[in-house]
Amino acid sequence: MKIYCEKDYEAMSRRAAGILAAQVILKPDCVLGLATGSSPVGAYQELVRRYQAGELDFSRVTSVNLDEYKGLSGENDQSYRYFMDTNLFNQVNIDKNRTFVPNGLEPDSGKACAEYNEIIRREGPVDLQLLGLGNNGHIGFNEPSSFFEKETHCVDLTASTIEANKRFFEKEEDVPRQAYTMGIGNIMQAKKILLIVSGEAKADALAKAFCGPVTPEIPASILQFHPDVTLVGDEAAMSKLTGLLGK
Repeated sequence: MKIYCEKDYEAMSRRAAGILAAQVILKPDCVLGLATGSSPVGAYQELVRRYQAGELDFSRVTSVNLDEYKGLSGENDQSYRYFMDTNLFNQVNIDKNRTFVPNGLEPDSGKACAEYNEIIRREGPVDLQLLGLGNNGHIGFNEPSSFFEKETHCVDLTASTIEANKRFFEKEEDVPRQAYTMGIGNIMQAKKILLIVSGEAKADALAKAFCGPVTPEIPASILQFHPDVTLVGDEAAMSKLTGLLGK
């Protein structure tokens, strides 16, 4: 595992963007697995800056996103499709027909998940999967559980995840209670994984993920078994990674 400990969120974002940009330059028709939430916003802004400077070309890139809230349309400003369009896709020359996000408006969970699994199989394998980390150790919306879910599934969001995400909504009652998410098996099939983590609130989860046992109670701990993981975090998030950082 490669580890980069950066001073702050801005430095972390620049480092992460550099890794993503290198993937696009080295393989212009690459498949990127993308994430949402507050963690990747800075990296996406840096990718947009590099595109506008003429350094990047996304015209042949395909993307598959980790997850989407069940019940939200892509036009809803809290949906992850809207997030991706706003923060990245609408600002670069990616073909929107080659950007994939689970269909939040499909009420039949089995159908929605089967369709997204087929998209992942058809477009994959993912060359580089970007991940954030939840306060409870989740990746995508794979919440703490007694087992690892293999493929795309519908998940009931935990109270801690709803609490963490309510800041994006007018009130807590507006936060969807379910989401469609890639499974752990889908994520682990990516050739390379880039995990970005920022802030002291994530320090405990990060330490448990990489310094503790592999357990579905800390979903991100499965990344210990992936052969090519790059961890990019700021000093606050990495403050408890004593063993890995040699402290």
